Amino acid sequence: MSIAYRLPDGAALEFEQPVSGSEIAERISKKLAKQALAVKVDGQLRDVYLTVPAGATVQIITREDADALELIRHDAAHVMAEAVQELFPGTQVTIGPTIENGFYYDFHREQPFTPEDLKAIEKRMQDIVRRNEEIRREVWDRDEAIAFFLEKGETFKAEIIRELPAGEDVSLYRQGDFIDLCRGPHLPATSKLGDGFKLTKVAGAYWRGDSNNAQLQRIYGTAWRDKNELNDHLKQLEEAAKRDHRKLGREMDLFHQQEEAPGMVFWHPRGWAIWQKVEQYVRQVYRQSGYQEVRGPQIMDVSLWKKSGHWDNYQDNMFFTESEKRIYAVKPMNCPGHVQIYNAALHSYRDLPIRYAEFGGCHRNEPSGALHGIMRVRAFTQDDGHIFCTEEQVQEEVTAFHQQAMQVYANFGFENISVKLALRPEKRIGTDEAWDKAEAGLRAALASAGVEWEEMPGEGAFYGPKIEYHLKDSIGRSWQMGTVQFDPMMPERLDAEYVDEHSQRKRPIMLHRAILGSMERFIGILIEHHAGHLPLWLAPVPVVIATITNAADDYAYRVKADLEAAGVRVEMDLRNEKIGYKVREHSSMKVPVIFVIGEQEASDEKVAIRRLGSRDTEVVSLAEAITLMQDGTRTPG
Repeated sequence: MSIAYRLPDGAALEFEQPVSGSEIAERISKKLAKQALAVKVDGQLRDVYLTVPAGATVQIITREDADALELIRHDAAHVMAEAVQELFPGTQVTIGPTIENGFYYDFHREQPFTPEDLKAIEKRMQDIVRRNEEIRREVWDRDEAIAFFLEKGETFKAEIIRELPAGEDVSLYRQGDFIDLCRGPHLPATSKLGDGFKLTKVAGAYWRGDSNNAQLQRIYGTAWRDKNELNDHLKQLEEAAKRDHRKLGREMDLFHQQEEAPGMVFWHPRGWAIWQKVEQYVRQVYRQSGYQEVRGPQIMDVSLWKKSGHWDNYQDNMFFTESEKRIYAVKPMNCPGHVQIYNAALHSYRDLPIRYAEFGGCHRNEPSGALHGIMRVRAFTQDDGHIFCTEEQVQEEVTAFHQQAMQVYANFGFENISVKLALRPEKRIGTDEAWDKAEAGLRAALASAGVEWEEMPGEGAFYGPKIEYHLKDSIGRSWQMGTVQFDPMMPERLDAEYVDEHSQRKRPIMLHRAILGSMERFIGILIEHHAGHLPLWLAPVPVVIATITNAADDYAYRVKADLEAAGVRVEMDLRNEKIGYKVREHSSMKVPVIFVIGEQEASDEKVAIRRLGSRDTEVVSLAEAITLMQDGTRTPG
C-alpha cells in the first residue's frame, strides 16, 4: 500500500514507505533537493532529513521562503557558540535565541571579549561553514544529558535540563564536535548558513536576566540570506546611525535625558515647538472627526485597576504610590478613566457613538535595559481616544478611523503603510465567544474599507484584538504606529451602559484608538525618517534671519516683526560673525530656511533665501518671502 504526501499546490506524491523531507524534495527535483533547508509538515517546521508522517501536507523550505531567515539566524548562533568554544576553551554557553535581524548568545567567561576577539570568532565561524559539518538531532535521556554537560563543565546547560520533568527525553543537536541543547529545527549542514552574517557587538547580561545571578557576556550578530542582503542591512545601520534621534536631538537642541529621570524627557524650546505642532495638528483632526477632548486623573485607586483587569494582566508594568493607607496606581493607560467619564451620565442609543480624545500622560515601568532615547520611555503621552458605540456602528467607526489615520500619515510624510490584525493572546480576559465576535468585527471592518491585512496570532491586547498600522520609514525600517482595538470586555467590567430603543440597558462596544501612539516615540521616528530635515510646517524654527553686516540690523528687526505678524516662528542672528559661519551653524541645526540680509537687501527691501541642503540663493521681495513662509508653514488639512 503506497503512502501519499500532499504538496501546497494540491498535488500528491506517492511512496512505498514513509520518507524524509529530503527524499520528497529529491522526487520533485534534484535542484530543490540541493536547495532544501528544512521542511514544513502540516504547518510545522522540521529538520529536512527526518521522516515525515504519512499523509502530511509538505512544503520544502529554501532560502527564498520567509521561514529561512529564522533558521539561518538560529544556526548562526550555534555556529558562533562552536567557534567561541574552539577559540576560548572553558567558556560556557548558556542561551542563544534569534532576535529581530539577527541573533545573540550569552557566554560565561572570566576574561572580557574584545573587538579583536569578535573578528577572530567571525573568522572561525567562516571556517566552520566551509567544513560543511552535518547538523543532526539526537535524543538523550535527561539524566545522561545532565551528566554529560556537567562533565564538560557546562553548569548552565545542566541547570536548564534539570528543570525538565524526570524521565523526559532531551533534544540535543550535534555539529562536528560541538553539542548543544536545542529543540530545533536546524539547517542540514553548516555550509547552508552561507556568508551573510556578521558579529556586531558585545554587551553585559545576567543569567536568567537577574542581577543577583552570574554575570555573562552577550555577543550579538546579524544574519541574512546572502552577502548582498547583509551589506544592504549594514548600509541601513550606517544610515540609521546618522539619523539617530538622540544624536540629532543634541545637534538640533531639541531635548535631553538624564540619570535623575530615567526613561523621561526634558524638552527644550525647539523640541517642544515640534511637539506643539504635532499636538495642534492632531487636535485639529480630533475636532474635524467629532471627538470631544477630555482629561482624566494621573493616579487612581488600585480597586479600579483590579476591576478593569489591569491588576491581573499588567501590574508588572505599573508604578504605584500610597497615601493615607490607600494604594494608587499611576495610570499606564487612559481607558479606565474614559469609562468613568462615560459613566458619569446615562446615555441613550441616540447619543452613540460618543468619541472621547485625550493627550493623556501615562507611565509604564519599562525595564531599564529596554529604554531607548525618546523611542522607549517610562513617561509618555498618547494621542489617545475611545469610541463608545453599538455593535452595528463598529464597522463604520473603524472604516472612518482607517481613512483618518492614512491621511495623517501621508501629511507627516509616510507613504509605505501595512495593516496587521493582532489576535487573542494567551493571557487575556473574556470568553472565547466574545473574542470570536471581536475578531470577526475587525475583519469585517477592514474588508469593508478595502484593506489588505496580515494576521498575527497571539499579539492582541489582553482585553481585545487590535488593528495595527506599520509604517516604513525612508530607509526601509518598519515601525508599529497607530492602533484601533475592539473591546467588549472593559465596558462589562466597569459597568458601562446605554439605553437601547426598547428602553433596555445594554453594554456599548469600546474602541480604543490612537493614530500616533506615544507622542515621544512618534517624534523620535519623525526626526529619523526626515533625518532632522523636517517639513517646513513642522520645523521648530522654520526661518533664521542672518545679517551680513550690522548696518542691516534695523531692517532685520522689521523682517522679523513682519514674519511674526504672519504667524511664522523666526529667530535672528545678528552676531558679528562671517555669514558663511552663520549659515553652516544654522544648517547643522537643520533650519530649513535662512534669510540672508546685507546692506543691498535692506536698501532694496528684499531678502536672499538660502534653503537647507542648497548652496544657491534666491533673492525675492520681502512681501513675496513672507508669503512663501506663510504658505509653507501652514498646518495641513
